[in-house]
Amino acid sequence: RIPMFRPLIQSWKRLPTPVAAHSMRSTSNGGNCSLKLANKVAVVTGSTNGIGFSIARRLAQDGAHVVISSRKQQNVDRAVATLKKEGLGVSGTVCHVGKAEDRERLVATALEHCGGVDFLVCVAGVNPLVGGTLKSSEQIWDKILGVNVKAPALLLSRLLPHMENRGQGSVVLVSSVAAYVPVPRLGVYNVSKTALLGLTKTLAVELAPKSIRVNCIVPGYINTDFSQSHKHTKPNSHSMYPPLLFPYRVGQPEDCAGLVAFLCSPEASYITGESIAVAGWSPHL
Repeated sequence: RIPMFRPLIQSWKRLPTPVAAHSMRSTSNGGNCSLKLANKVAVVTGSTNGIGFSIARRLAQDGAHVVISSRKQQNVDRAVATLKKEGLGVSGTVCHVGKAEDRERLVATALEHCGGVDFLVCVAGVNPLVGGTLKSSEQIWDKILGVNVKAPALLLSRLLPHMENRGQGSVVLVSSVAAYVPVPRLGVYNVSKTALLGLTKTLAVELAPKSIRVNCIVPGYINTDFSQSHKHTKPNSHSMYPPLLFPYRVGQPEDCAGLVAFLCSPEASYITGESIAVAGWSPHL
């Protein structure tokens, strides 16, 4: 064994095993206790529409209590009401992840309603400028990197002690295929999504000793309000992406939700540091 990997190997040995997870499910009785995320708590940012909302719904359907958040109160209220009508366990609060006071409120809300946190899913992101990288102002750089890259790390730093108290946890970051194949005219946004791949790997190494896994999903073109607002950047030929599934249908938010639910579940207990494309093609081909 290479000496530099020995601390990691020792840390990974402490990660929960699938055997314990299967045993837990087989002995659960009735109600939500039979669901794979029963008695778990998930915080999902940017979760009042699109990919974030679908993720919140799926985690709640799998038994977790989900704390929903976004920048506008009316959007939070609507999302919470919708999911409660479906009989799902959710609560919510306003949170602009780029603001420290809002992140603190999100943490406080999760602890007040649930007493702890098991999962963090960071969906919230911005792209206030369509244009070239070198034509972007310092203000644009600060806003995009602040919300898309810095905010997930800072939010996790506040939630980490509470996740540690639960004995294990899972973090899922949301990047974009723009990290692999930069989209013209989305310069700084491309950079921010590439940075999330590195953040995923770094946090996975740092948090393995704490039995907290960190993975990343990498959506392709998904049918959301965000993608529609940038529809002029939608790939329209095979010149950017290999001709696999992508030309035959557009991705839906639900395509991402199932993967996130899996990454939070006991079935993914031996998966960390991965960035998985949900794009109808693979950047690894």
